[in-house]
Amino acid sequence: MTLTAERPTGIGVASDLFKRVGFEPTPEQSAILASNKRFNLVAGGEQSGKSRCAAAYLLGHVFDPEETGLYWLVGADYAETEREFHYLVDDFQALGLLRHATKRVDPGQILLADGTRIVTKSAKDNRRLAREAPDGIIGCEASQLDVSTFERMRGRVAPKEAWLFLSGTFERTQMPWYTALWKAWQSGADDRQSWSLPSWTNFHLYPGGKEDPEILKLERESSDEFFMERIAGIPVTPKGIVFGEFRPDLHIRDVAYEKGEPVYLWVDPGGSGATTGASAYAVEAVQIIDDRPQVFDEIYEQGLVTQDIITIIQSRPWAKDIRYGVADVYAYQHHGQSPIAEQWQAPPPDGLGLYMASNRIKIPDGIERLKTFLKVNPLTNEPGILFSPRARGILSEFGAAPYPFGSGETRPYSWKVDRDGNIVGKVPEDAYCDGVKAVWYGLFEKYGAARKASGTIKVKQW
Repeated sequence: MTLTAERPTGIGVASDLFKRVGFEPTPEQSAILASNKRFNLVAGGEQSGKSRCAAAYLLGHVFDPEETGLYWLVGADYAETEREFHYLVDDFQALGLLRHATKRVDPGQILLADGTRIVTKSAKDNRRLAREAPDGIIGCEASQLDVSTFERMRGRVAPKEAWLFLSGTFERTQMPWYTALWKAWQSGADDRQSWSLPSWTNFHLYPGGKEDPEILKLERESSDEFFMERIAGIPVTPKGIVFGEFRPDLHIRDVAYEKGEPVYLWVDPGGSGATTGASAYAVEAVQIIDDRPQVFDEIYEQGLVTQDIITIIQSRPWAKDIRYGVADVYAYQHHGQSPIAEQWQAPPPDGLGLYMASNRIKIPDGIERLKTFLKVNPLTNEPGILFSPRARGILSEFGAAPYPFGSGETRPYSWKVDRDGNIVGKVPEDAYCDGVKAVWYGLFEKYGAARKASGTIKVKQW
């Protein structure tokens, strides 16, 4: 960059620059702004100054000579970018570098004297996130973004090895992937770091810090969960999630169909044609690449019967490479009609001509089998299975996306728990689990049991 203002030393804490725009960072904000990681996630308490911190982070980077001058502010909608946008307008105006800024943010653009652009993006139109690659992205109120938007942002920073800065307050009822990333990035490994920015660190509002009378009052009058997440910026793990080891940053990749490679269909009919909110007809489309299963696509529907699902699959570009299928034993039972397995095996156009293997698998064994593939190899830091962000149904069962048939709430596959959060029983609730069951059917058929299973399981080796 060749801006006329004096370039600060480094791209972290630019204390002289901040003084010139009237910003006095707190010690906690200074530590975040000094980060040399490419990926940073800030969980801020209410009124902690997280938006100001995010804007200051971008401000410091604009003076980096290795960055070419395009930055994004991304929100769940344009309104979520407004605070960061106006902070930056004021900062560049104070520095005498502002050439033009739109009055509105839907969309908005800041244009600097040397041609640098800062533009707003709305996640409601994901297509806008697929254009030219930026030098850096601020995720504004990022806890309200869905995992698909996170994946797109991560993909857009790849071409230039650019940075991604996520800032938001934990939303327990919305996007659990944000909590999962915060936990995964706590170690600071692999160029990723997560931070908590408690409300009481904003000494401009709470001069007494954590012992400020207003903070103490909030702690007394709020639930522990609310205070931890909304004030302290520390996530409270939902009680009883079965696959708590699922990590969006490791298990979700933009894996795509590879033409010519065999396609496996792993199926759970979910009580075929089910219309209840707890069940779906799940078909996970999988390819085995370098001996690692990759769930690259998914059909996850309610209210549709097997013939409807087959029709959908026949329209997919990967249908011609389908070679193997596996389903729940339910598929071979009669329910007033021909068994589901026979419908799959029927020749086209009514079916796919696909034989459906099936094994009777007890739930604890299925859970254990899938957990072994979610496990991360300590040498490669790679998991044994990958999921595309397009597989929204199964991702919701892992707690990494909202339930597809709800109104944005999360409904992960969970254990039964008592009011104190203790697990009750030996099997989870039989709900919101059709995708994960389909996957463990497939893993059993392809790889066998993870350990000595609780019963005799016949495994057909392909």
